[in-house]
Amino acid sequence: MGEKLLMKGNEVIAEAAIRAGCRHYFGYPITPQTEIAHYMAKKMPKVGGVFLQAESEVAAINMVYGAASAGKRVMTSSSSPGISLKQEGISYASGAQLPAVVVNIMRGGPGLGGIQPSQSDYFQATKGGGHGDYRMIVLAPSSVQEMYELTVDAFNLADTYRMLAMILGDGILGQMMEVVNFRDEEPIVQADKSWATTGHGMKREHNVITSIHLDPAVLEQWNKGLQEKYRVIAEKEQRYELYRCEDAEIIIVAYGSVARIAKNVIKVAEEEGIKVGLLRPITLWPFPTKAFEQVIDKPRAFLTVEMSSGQMLEDVMLAVGGRKPVYFTGRMGGMIPQVDDIMAKIREIRAN
Repeated sequence: MGEKLLMKGNEVIAEAAIRAGCRHYFGYPITPQTEIAHYMAKKMPKVGGVFLQAESEVAAINMVYGAASAGKRVMTSSSSPGISLKQEGISYASGAQLPAVVVNIMRGGPGLGGIQPSQSDYFQATKGGGHGDYRMIVLAPSSVQEMYELTVDAFNLADTYRMLAMILGDGILGQMMEVVNFRDEEPIVQADKSWATTGHGMKREHNVITSIHLDPAVLEQWNKGLQEKYRVIAEKEQRYELYRCEDAEIIIVAYGSVARIAKNVIKVAEEEGIKVGLLRPITLWPFPTKAFEQVIDKPRAFLTVEMSSGQMLEDVMLAVGGRKPVYFTGRMGGMIPQVDDIMAKIREIRAN
């Protein structure tokens, strides 16, 4: 058995990254994720790593590009407007097929918005917030324990597929404290990084890391290679939780901290004699369409609940494909969905 510690979500992400072999962190402070940088500033020098507070988010993501190009495990973190500033570098790194981990602990928007929790960056994370036809693997923890486990997974997935992986959390998860069970040893993927710019001593051809291909035919072939990789990931890496969906008449679809609220809704609904289940996407990309195929015949309807205007709703509707009604309820601007509000929507659906 490993250590069992009471820790804050943001600090757990940082500790998990170190345990996963991350030795380079570049970031810039912004609420509600600044504790990640604080933790890295304290711990990285003790493990022989590099912590650097960059002069801006733009600088930080370009430093990630450099460290990843050298084959190092590297991470950056920010919150919503800071991630927006990183989008050009995220697109560059994706175009160059560089493995790295990006953490977004979401806050309300648009613009600077507020510092309260939100899920309004779903489109940015899953549809590609920068330019070009690229994807990131997007992992959505719903507990502090998962923030640990999925951060380790993010580094392994990034190295396995040579691409960016994102941890998409929110201010609730980043700031809450829970007991975390740490493993004695992490399952570290040892990926082939013969492509990295590590110096060659004139013993091999130069490795070149770039995302620019001026010949359109070459760029198209490069893009086709990316899309083929994404198809493999979409087939192999869908992750989800099905909770009490076996005989549910309504299935809630929610991720992250909202999924925790949904489990309380299920208890309240049961007291009223209403059978409600939860389908929780853990990978937001690839979106877990296979989960819907497992349960599509069971409920009379799906209810998507988000701290946004209904961004994941579009993917839920695509996965359901018109076979069942899909409803939505949510809050914006840092407001949190309440059990009573969700129950009111469930009663409304049953009455239709």
